[in-house]
Amino acid sequence: MIWKSAEYNGWGRVLKARGELARPERQSALAALPPAAAIGNCRSYGDACLNADGKAIQMTRLDRILGFDEATGVLHVEAGITVGEIARIYAPRGWLPAVMPGTGFATVGGCIANDVHGKNHHHAGSFGQHVQDITLLQNGKSRKVTPDKTPDLFRATLGGLGQTGTIVSARLKLLQCKGDLMTVTERRAENLDEFLALFDSSQATYSVGWIDATASGNALGRGILEEGETGYGMVPPAKRSRSVPFDAPGFALSPPVVRIFNQAYFRRIPERGRTQVKPINDFFFPLDKIHDWNRLYGKRGFHQFQCVVPVDATGSLREMLEKIAHSGLASPLAVLKRMGPGRAGYMSFPMEGYTLAVDFPNRGQSASLIARLEEMAAAAGGRIYLAKDALALAKRLKAMYPEQPKFAAAAAKADPEGQLATDLIRRLKLRSQK
Repeated sequence: MIWKSAEYNGWGRVLKARGELARPERQSALAALPPAAAIGNCRSYGDACLNADGKAIQMTRLDRILGFDEATGVLHVEAGITVGEIARIYAPRGWLPAVMPGTGFATVGGCIANDVHGKNHHHAGSFGQHVQDITLLQNGKSRKVTPDKTPDLFRATLGGLGQTGTIVSARLKLLQCKGDLMTVTERRAENLDEFLALFDSSQATYSVGWIDATASGNALGRGILEEGETGYGMVPPAKRSRSVPFDAPGFALSPPVVRIFNQAYFRRIPERGRTQVKPINDFFFPLDKIHDWNRLYGKRGFHQFQCVVPVDATGSLREMLEKIAHSGLASPLAVLKRMGPGRAGYMSFPMEGYTLAVDFPNRGQSASLIARLEEMAAAAGGRIYLAKDALALAKRLKAMYPEQPKFAAAAAKADPEGQLATDLIRRLKLRSQK
């Protein structure tokens, strides 16, 4: 296997790394490599997928389907296959990944390593709760991990950012669906109270909210709730994918432009709401049809802040939105979701409550704003999402994840020399047991 020097970055394009990359195509080639950090399509936003001045194994060519049981819906796949590819193949046959993140380009290995959540977390929990077993490569030896026989290692692997071994393959329990299209109902919420009430009363299988992070005063927290159900019927033609061919200039996301866009986007939905039929990808992965959309933030890139706060901490959520609105730094990409209690691992992000995600161009006071938002989330008893983070401090992070010592102990046992560590692991001292 040839190691090649390359520069690569997280999706936010703020943090970069130069190091040696290997791209094995077979499990035998993977097993022959020395232990190193494993990465996928680098869709985590910060430095979770970076190993500066070190080696990393890019797993995207290990993307085979190893077996599928049509009777039970159990799918056996290599770690490099994407959730979008699984949905493309199996949705017409009546099956979907039980949990899907906001991009179809996320690999199964990445979904396990970050224990991702989706638009049905309030019903289905996290990705890892639908994983039946994982095959790990530890120091050249294959090991099967299950929630029953190896519960500690399983919980350290789910959300464990690849620190317990290289994720080679997994068996996933797919979810039965009614077809490969979505019936989507969109409703306007005039403020945060109305938004949260709509979430709490929703009976939909899938729900997600776009929130106008520039709105303030009586309109604070206004947005659009989307509720979706799978179904059969005539699938409308998918829109042609487009690419962003260059880095956008700074004025493209200036505060006046963002405010005007958000106002128009909010009012595109009639007051009475509307229901549409969409291709399944348009609902689950709306930004994937714009390739390289991260270039819209310009050469300096962007940060995303994502937190979850408990159900009874809506006052803190309101304070965060006020601070964001008054900062003038928010972009049009802001999402609000209702989460249930489900999580699979020691370092899994989800908890019951509301999760807020907002993109900020990497300019001005964005870093200090995000630091303050992190403080507010911690004070509310919430936590931030490591798959999106590029700025957090170790001392704050460990308080948000009380099971971190258990994770650190399992990682130390599985990888005593720290060969699997990434830039994020080092920055946040996540393998420290102190």
